[in-house]
Amino acid sequence: GTLSMPTGTGPFPAVVIVAGSGPQDRDETIGPNAPLRDLAWGLASNGIAVLRYDKRTKAHGTEMASQVDKVTVREEVTDDAIAAVDLLRATPGIDPGRVFLAGHSLGGYLAPRIAAGAHGDLAGIALLEANARPLQRLVEDQLAYLASDAGGADPSAQAMLASLPAQVALVESPDLSPATPASSLPLGIPAAYWLDLRGYDPVATARDLSIPLFITQGGRDYQVPPAELAAWRAGLGDRAGVTIREYPSLNHLLMAGTGPGRPAEYAQPGHVAPELVADLAAWVIGAP
Repeated sequence: GTLSMPTGTGPFPAVVIVAGSGPQDRDETIGPNAPLRDLAWGLASNGIAVLRYDKRTKAHGTEMASQVDKVTVREEVTDDAIAAVDLLRATPGIDPGRVFLAGHSLGGYLAPRIAAGAHGDLAGIALLEANARPLQRLVEDQLAYLASDAGGADPSAQAMLASLPAQVALVESPDLSPATPASSLPLGIPAAYWLDLRGYDPVATARDLSIPLFITQGGRDYQVPPAELAAWRAGLGDRAGVTIREYPSLNHLLMAGTGPGRPAEYAQPGHVAPELVADLAAWVIGAP
């Protein structure tokens, strides 16, 4: 991992950044873009230390692949995020009482679960482009969009859509067991992973936390579409300490653009929107 420290002596507030799905490196490198590096440098320039790290599926891909039938979000995401929080709290120059967590995409979806499992309260969690509904339903929406004209009419997405309803139904069925073949499940992800997520409600989990929340939503995000924000609003509307920011021009990588969001956009070099970095920094600095 990499620890980005502000100039000065501290102690500084600090943020652990948790990446999205897949074997992401510490920068969440996608084509020429490095959104988590942008976030880290932007926050550190505003007086906030940031720890980001390669996911276990990136750093130990071969070992993880050999155990793929047993891997859950604990091994992929949550255990290492909690360990990163513990590491930051023990790092010189860091204020151990002001350690936050910012999760992007899957990292945001799991941020409430990470906070609930941490060793002592976090100072707050930021959910950057995080879905509120179950992961299998999000996959269904993503593929439907990519198969549509707006999403580019991707033939591979269209082909996957044919079998997806039955796969989603199996994830939600009482018949799902560790022995269910991965080939019968969405994206070929093994049953252990889906079983671990069964019953997880990120909105309810977030509502039960007694720490500040910061939620962002990009208007051009097709991976976690703006409709997801309605569930966050509905579930957290009466909870104190919730800050929501919408950015109409931003895509899933937190970068500005125009027109319908499509995968090809990720191949164009860009940077995380300065206004989002400024809003996140202000929230961290101002959190009680």
